[in-house]
Amino acid sequence: MTHPGRQNSQTRIDLFRTGAAAMLASLLAACSSGSGGDDQGTGEQDSGTTSAADSGTGTGTDSTGGTASGAEVASGEAIASGLEAPWSIAYVGDTPLISERDSGRILELSANGEAREITRLDDVSAQGESGLHGLAVHDDELFAYYAADGENRIERFAISGDPGSLSLGEPETVLDGLPTANFHNGGRVAFGPDDMLYATLGDTGDRDSAQDSEALSGKILRMTTDGDAPEDNPFDDSLVYSYGHRNPQGIAWDSEGTMYASEFGQDTWDELNVIEAGGNYGWPEVEGIAGENGGDSGNSGSGDFIDPVQQWSPDEASPSGMAITEDSIFIANLRGERLREIPLDDLADSTEHWAGEHGRLRDIAVAPDRSLQVLTNNTDGRGDPGDGDDRLLSFDPES
Repeated sequence: MTHPGRQNSQTRIDLFRTGAAAMLASLLAACSSGSGGDDQGTGEQDSGTTSAADSGTGTGTDSTGGTASGAEVASGEAIASGLEAPWSIAYVGDTPLISERDSGRILELSANGEAREITRLDDVSAQGESGLHGLAVHDDELFAYYAADGENRIERFAISGDPGSLSLGEPETVLDGLPTANFHNGGRVAFGPDDMLYATLGDTGDRDSAQDSEALSGKILRMTTDGDAPEDNPFDDSLVYSYGHRNPQGIAWDSEGTMYASEFGQDTWDELNVIEAGGNYGWPEVEGIAGENGGDSGNSGSGDFIDPVQQWSPDEASPSGMAITEDSIFIANLRGERLREIPLDDLADSTEHWAGEHGRLRDIAVAPDRSLQVLTNNTDGRGDPGDGDDRLLSFDPES
């Protein structure tokens, strides 16, 4: 098995020196099991009991030897509240835009945190994990990924106006006809350093499709802004960039152009992967690192699959959005209710922040001022909403 990763000789900077709060005990989301899916009732592992195999990884320790060490980040400052099942953050200049999965609303946040509805996508189909998902901004256009009319689609909208009065033009279809389901729906969109649009699509309940390079489910897709397959994609005339994915929900790039993705496993291991063009990440043949305790017991460790660089038991993870600073990868976790930091110069290590402090965390993004902004996700029926939920939190990784 291969173990790709970035080993940087640079000494890791201690990002967080002041305002540290002791990590609270992990609080797991206790919700009733939904219908459908194969994750003990939910496609995001946000409820139900975990298998005995989960006990192979203790709190703060991953299977590759990393431990929860390092300084705790200061508790985030709430800069917006009262959001309804928010899913994604994007920026128009300094202005955050927020998608709400179930309402289909796209919101503009003012400097004082007031939310203003830019538009509501009335044809969004919000069922289970499907609805309005990822947002990405590129060249004065907003790209949105959402489920509607029995499919997933990506549309773009021209952005006009000034902060406080932003508006969107008529939708133009970038890509439609993508498979959808109530579970394992993927949904992240982001522009890479190559100016190509990347999108994550889960296996949508069709496990075997993840290993079918001609199917689009269970994949990370790469396309032009018109939805066409670039000539340098790894498969001829195909949008498929990598495959063998179960439900990837976070993608980001470091300053050297290396791509990373976070991924929900089934009931044993969630993953952090380094993404290679044409790479096969194993699902459903492999969950986690092949041959490791907790990986699929029948797997022979075939070199056809690329191992994750780190894995976690679902009760400590359920990783969704991710962001990368100069030194670290940060991953927002749902069921695990924590923010996980992975140093770029040691991808087998990790530090846990905010465990149980803010509940479920859905997305994280680097804001234009270089602060990090995090969306909580406690109002989608699986969390335990507190006062002001859901919220957009902000903290300075350099303070």
